[in-house]
Amino acid sequence: MTETVRRTALVLGAGGMAGAGWMIGVLHGLAEAGTDLTTADLIVGSSAGAVVGAQVASGKFALDALYESQLTAPDGELPARLGPGGILRYTLAVLTSRTPEAYGRKLGRLAGAARTVAPEVRREVVAGRLGPAADWPERPRLLITAVDADSGELTAHDRDAGVPLTDAVTASCAIPGIWPVVELAGRRWIDGGVHSTANAHLAAGCERVVVIAPSATGNKVILSPARQGADLAAAGARVEVITPDAESRQVFGQGSLDPALRVPAARAGRAQAAAHARAVADLWAQ
Repeated sequence: MTETVRRTALVLGAGGMAGAGWMIGVLHGLAEAGTDLTTADLIVGSSAGAVVGAQVASGKFALDALYESQLTAPDGELPARLGPGGILRYTLAVLTSRTPEAYGRKLGRLAGAARTVAPEVRREVVAGRLGPAADWPERPRLLITAVDADSGELTAHDRDAGVPLTDAVTASCAIPGIWPVVELAGRRWIDGGVHSTANAHLAAGCERVVVIAPSATGNKVILSPARQGADLAAAGARVEVITPDAESRQVFGQGSLDPALRVPAARAGRAQAAAHARAVADLWAQ
């Protein structure tokens, strides 16, 4: 990575359909206030953030048009819900793991045993989200995270990885127990948000970093976006971490995987952007 590429980074986290809408709302609101974060030299996307990252990195979507698209009916999407049994399995996996890799292995086994839609059906849905953003951009550098279902290790695919962008994004969005494991490059992959909800550590070395994370959570295994942001700051970066405010959390509380929540989440994100506009502008203008 060259010095120019290392200057600024935009990190987009995991958070389901509602999270994608919320992040686009935040990005649009910040752009309306005068700061376009899509000019970042590096974009890191995990799960929902992988979709949004691919969209904004492609240069094929104006932010205002992308925001307006979030306010329409999400045709072609598959409804999903993690039931009480799934939540219990996730909780047990956290309680019995000491590292993100151990947690990833447990969720990899859960994902492999789950009954889901066919992989090709799920890939078609993700391809529909990406639309014209189906190819890796030359710039900015785009990192799409996924977790190896067998080793539990995090990988960040980029244009040099030799895998199609649509497949990399599908892998990053493969929520264990809900969507099928993705077979890619001879390995089996699950959601990049399993390692952490932001994976902001991948922006290490950048001078200025903005993290937009629909999920602010962390636990004894997974570092929160705030903790990862603090680690980047301790290493010398200027960092702004944006997570949902009270109004946005009310939307997410209804179920972040529900496609119908994309509309209110996008509006909540746009409204919340005003509270961060000055801090982000000051950071990005340096």
